[in-house]
This record gives sequence, structure tokens and C-alpha cells, in this order.
Amino acid sequence: MDGPVKRILVYIDGTEQTITAAQYAICLCRATGAQLFALYVVNTRALSDLVKSRIFLSEEQDEYRRDIEADAEKYLTHVRNLARRKGLVIETLNVSGTVHQEIKNKIAELDIDLLVLGELSRIRSRRDELYNESERAMRNVPCSVLIVKDEDRVWEIFDKLV
Repeated sequence: MDGPVKRILVYIDGTEQTITAAQYAICLCRATGAQLFALYVVNTRALSDLVKSRIFLSEEQDEYRRDIEADAEKYLTHVRNLARRKGLVIETLNVSGTVHQEIKNKIAELDIDLLVLGELSRIRSRRDELYNESERAMRNVPCSVLIVKDEDRVWEIFDKLV
């Protein structure tokens, strides 16, 4: 494969938008022959902030972390099955840390050409702007970024993919 995009990373956070992004990334990989990776990041920074804010006790943090790790496996398995249904092999990655930094680290480690993200959530406050990890990743990664929109259209494209 000699195209400009050889390795694609899609970020999964369990939202419908990121599953749509995964479907689009699967279609892109089928069309270009690029290799596909899916990444889920257990946001340990957010967990630590909840403990510091006394919203969680440290024991609750551990339980919540286990729940999130189980969710991560569930969503990555779902994306792996979506790719398999379309005849594509996908490498799934589950890491812990600060989301935007872990995305940036994986892009460097895997020599990723394109990051695929789900549609960004609407910014409602200054706090949202500061803590939107997808937007922070989009602004800080060294590769090109594709934001996937229009869930209905993507579903149609994905569904038609043989």
C-alpha cells in the first residue's frame, strides 16, 4: 500500500459518536488498505479528580475503575466484532492515564497517520472546554485528525460495505 494513510487510530470512549467513528474508520481502512487500531483510555486523571474533590472515597475509586475497565473491554470487543463483520482485522488497545496524552503517546508509538474521532460534544461552559479530552487530543496530536459526523450517513455507508 502506497497511499498517504497507512495506519489509522480511532479513539473509543463508549459514546455513540465514537462507535460511529469506528464504523467510518472501518470503511476507510477497507477503501485504503490502511491498518486500523482502536484505543480506549481509562481516564485516571478524572478518577483522581473525583477523589480530590471528595466525590469518591479512594475505595470507591478502585471499584469505579474496575467498572470502567470492564466497559472498555465491552466497547473494544464491540468494535472488534464490527470490523470482523466487514472482513477487517483491528488491533484494540486499552490503556490508563490522561486521555489526550495517552492518545498522543499511542500515535507516536504506532506511527499513526490519521486519528479518527467521534463528533465533539457541544461546549457549554469554560469547564467543558478545559476538560474535553477529545478536543485536547485533536489540538495536540502530530498527525491529521478526522472528525466523523452524520451518524445516519455513516451507518448507511457501513451497512453497504460488503
